Amino acid sequence: MTPSARSKTFQPVKLILCLLAASLFWLLNALNKTGYSRNVNYPIQFVYDDSLYIPTTPLPQTITLNLVGSGWYLFGQAFLPFQNDPIKYVVNNPLRAKSINTSVLAEALDEQAKNLRVNYIVADTFELGFDRRTIKTIHLVADSLHLNMAPRHVVTSLINITPNTITVEGPAKLLKGVSDTLVVRIPGQRIAQNYDEELSINHFKHPLLKVSTEKVFVSFEVGELLSVEQ
Repeated sequence: MTPSARSKTFQPVKLILCLLAASLFWLLNALNKTGYSRNVNYPIQFVYDDSLYIPTTPLPQTITLNLVGSGWYLFGQAFLPFQNDPIKYVVNNPLRAKSINTSVLAEALDEQAKNLRVNYIVADTFELGFDRRTIKTIHLVADSLHLNMAPRHVVTSLINITPNTITVEGPAKLLKGVSDTLVVRIPGQRIAQNYDEELSINHFKHPLLKVSTEKVFVSFEVGELLSVEQ
């Protein structure tokens, strides 16, 4: 085979390398252009006084934005979202806040992401709900009327509950209807010996309520009545 024939032999490796180089050049050139838009999930942080107020509806962790900018910056937003600092959305008056102000949110991101612009927020509405944070103290009282005692056995001491009070923290509207006293039912059938048990307090299962403790210790002494001989 002559040298000229060898030069004309098909070489797939070189062809692939040329195609890769051309594709890379095209991609780099495209990423340098501006005017691209893309939907991006962006982290959001709500700023409010959480010692005074509590959200009654779940606050979103991310928000979907349609961003406009160069290809490089949108590429970074799409594939490296963990590098984004959360947008800080300040709730100035939580009790009056009913929804997210999208204009304020867009301004906050424009200040944070200098090389990107918010085209629009991908949502119709974002509802907000807050209530005043309240702590209520509840006194625990034993249900002595419904003790199931063995025949001829009675309680011979005070019924001790430790702790004898609990605190419940949550929205003011939820706690408004909660009584200041909670009657603790004492389980057990035909009790004939001194009682010393740990009992569960399962009365506050609402996810927005936080109880100081869900366990209490109940103890009392039991005695047997002796028959009087005639």
